[in-house]
Amino acid sequence: MKLNYDRKSKDPTYFIQMGFRNGKKTSTRNVARIGKHSELLAQGISDPLAYAKEKVAEANKELKDGKVSMEVKIDFAEKVLASNAVVSQSTTRNIGYFYLQSIYHQLQLDEFFRNVTADSKITFDPNQVNHFLTYARILNPDSKLGTYEHLDHYYEAPQFGYQHIMRTLDILAANHDGYISHLYKKSCDVIKRDNSVCYFDCTNYYFETETEDVVVDEVTGEIMKGFRLYGPSKEHRPNPLVEMGLFIDSRGIPISMCLASGSTNEQTLAIPLEKKITQMFQGKKFIYCADGGLNSLNIRLFNSMGGRAFVVTQSVKKLSEVLQQAVFNDYDYRLVSSGESVTIEKMKNFDRFSGANRALYDDCAYKILTADKAVDTGLTEVKVYKNGKTRKVKSKAALKQVIIVTFSRKMMEYERHIRNNQVQRAKDLLKKMDPETFKKGPNDVTRFIKRSNKKKDGPDADRYVIDEEKIAEEEKYDGYYAVATNLTPDKGESENDFVHSIISLNAKRYKIEDCFRVMKTNFCSRPVYLQTESHIKAHFMICYTALLLYRLMDAKLDDYCKALKDSTIHLTTDNIIETLQHMEVANVQDMYYLSTYTGSQTLNALEAVFDLSLDRKYYQPSELNKKLKKIL
Repeated sequence: MKLNYDRKSKDPTYFIQMGFRNGKKTSTRNVARIGKHSELLAQGISDPLAYAKEKVAEANKELKDGKVSMEVKIDFAEKVLASNAVVSQSTTRNIGYFYLQSIYHQLQLDEFFRNVTADSKITFDPNQVNHFLTYARILNPDSKLGTYEHLDHYYEAPQFGYQHIMRTLDILAANHDGYISHLYKKSCDVIKRDNSVCYFDCTNYYFETETEDVVVDEVTGEIMKGFRLYGPSKEHRPNPLVEMGLFIDSRGIPISMCLASGSTNEQTLAIPLEKKITQMFQGKKFIYCADGGLNSLNIRLFNSMGGRAFVVTQSVKKLSEVLQQAVFNDYDYRLVSSGESVTIEKMKNFDRFSGANRALYDDCAYKILTADKAVDTGLTEVKVYKNGKTRKVKSKAALKQVIIVTFSRKMMEYERHIRNNQVQRAKDLLKKMDPETFKKGPNDVTRFIKRSNKKKDGPDADRYVIDEEKIAEEEKYDGYYAVATNLTPDKGESENDFVHSIISLNAKRYKIEDCFRVMKTNFCSRPVYLQTESHIKAHFMICYTALLLYRLMDAKLDDYCKALKDSTIHLTTDNIIETLQHMEVANVQDMYYLSTYTGSQTLNALEAVFDLSLDRKYYQPSELNKKLKKIL
């Protein structure tokens, strides 16, 4: 700040003047009036000029301490600045993305983009485009055009064209594997990763179109399948799909991803992607964990080599007849909590409302079954017969695995509650309309309806009834759950501790479902307003980057909350994202920025972790610029 007065005037008025830089715009304003020369003389001040200089010095000292006094004139009759825009725009700017930018910078993606574009003659910065597309996916999910039209919502107000967004998508799609590998490698420097267990799952994204993609070879005229294809959908939508496979670590932080057309069998995605992460891990051992749809024999066999192991969900209904007999044989079951012997009969019939049985109700019983299976090794061996003749035959080997079967009274009651509701719906259906008009499926209520006879004529023709045998058959499996693994107890580890560790490991599979929920619900990964395969792939790569940024931030906040040892603090996904979205500042006459958000536990945690001092009420433009430089 400096002294400002009219040096030609015989009776000048002294002001404290301050310079402001807001982006590329610079300006000066009189922020305080010291007084008129004659007024100061009348107050008994012998040297008004020297007095004014002292006031400026005092103001500069206060400014260094983060305090400054300003006089702001407000004219309530003044109108907003005129514009030819069709829609009025908000003048607030988001600064919550500064926290995300702090993590993004640590991933060193600027280095990645420099390397992949070293031989091109691009005139824009694809890294800048990529990180604002990523922030927008978290803070304000929209189409690429919508994101471009609202770039001025961010404090930096970046300047790049819509064509630069499309070009960046091309660069991302062309360097998919390198980009994903770079993210994993650099994320290990942001937070300690636990890759001892890798969880894998797949999900589908549907598109608002009724036709599949068709590709025509320009040379031969051959018609080939495209990227968006029809495939099995949980929602039974008649729309083409794109499939995503995702690996995460035990903390829920993404490791790698892949994309395939909707008609691709999800079981074929696991091994190719697993080979890539094996290279990323540089040969380190890990445990593959997945649900029942991703546990084929080939996947289990692949994870029985190279120091890998598997823990996968096993359907009790699909076990062999011998193993099913062992499951339902009420012998050799033990409690997971203590290892004490227990019978399934007791688990089914104890009084759950008695306080003495509460621990038993929360517990479950287990049994371990050996389920080795002969598999084709892909090699041949010479077999010698008794008569001395020899012959090359396919060599077989045993796939070593055990099945850990558990029974839970709580799960049994839940499953029966669901089924009873379905049976009631089936009964209501019989009263109202023809069950044949409904599509039958393995989980549809019409599975409980059957024809009592198939007469074409007469009063009893095509009579439908509830299938009691079907209900009884399903009830037999209520409460049972099975996990297959090739792991064995460590030296000195008891069987009970081994079972407990496998169950705990498998229970964390919910984290990958939560990753898909965050991408679909919070990040609005669909609808996708893109059509070409490369742009669609790049779109989901941006969603993946946003998920990685969020999970890294969430892990840091989680570590902070655990260190506090305060059980009352629990930050959810909505807590974190809403706080970042609400962190907006208003520009006050280019002199300073005013926070339009309040304090919160989430903001306190963010400040404790990142130390960016974004919990202030007022900011000088130069101060926010310094914060950006500190991050970058």
